[in-house]
This record gives sequence, structure tokens and C-alpha cells, in this order.
Amino acid sequence: MPTDDESREQGVEFGQLADDLESEDYPIDNEELLETYGDRAVELQDGEETLNEILGPLERTYESADNVRQSVIGMVGEEAIGRKGYTDRGGVTSEDEGEEEESI
Repeated sequence: MPTDDESREQGVEFGQLADDLESEDYPIDNEELLETYGDRAVELQDGEETLNEILGPLERTYESADNVRQSVIGMVGEEAIGRKGYTDRGGVTSEDEGEEEESI
């Protein structure tokens, strides 16, 4: 079973679905993918969504598990992000007011 670090990608927690997608036969079209995994949920920062909710509008064929994961990440967008504009690296973010730090 994957650890949280192995099944979480860009704010989306795939859990066991990550392993299931890796063992799937590719290519697979969106309709077939959703028939098999559509009721499976991924966890986002503020809840969860099923693959049907996320990928339902798409008409495409996936060549790999990575293709599926990237499509999910692209479709959930900002919903997967925690605090918008947050950085633990210090400095000024685009949402900070005031002057930017000057490099010497």
C-alpha cells in the first residue's frame, strides 16, 4: 500500500486508486475508465470528489496511469490547493501588500 507521500500529488490524495491505476491496461478511454473507477474518490484539501465528478466531462484516451493522474490534477485545479498564496519559504508572495524585498 502506498504511503501518503507516494499517493499524494499536487494536493490530490489518490490513496489505493494510485495502485489500481498503475495496474490497469492502457490505453483506456475515459468512458471505460469511469465505468471501472468512476465511483472512486480522491481527497482534496476541502473534501473529496469522485472520478465521475472530475473526469466526467472529458472525452479522451489515457496512455498511462500518469496521464490519468495529471488529468485529475488539471481538472480539480485550485480545489486541491491548501491556502492560496501560502509559502513556507519566506519572502513576499504575490498576495502580500507592500514593497518586495530587494536583493543586494
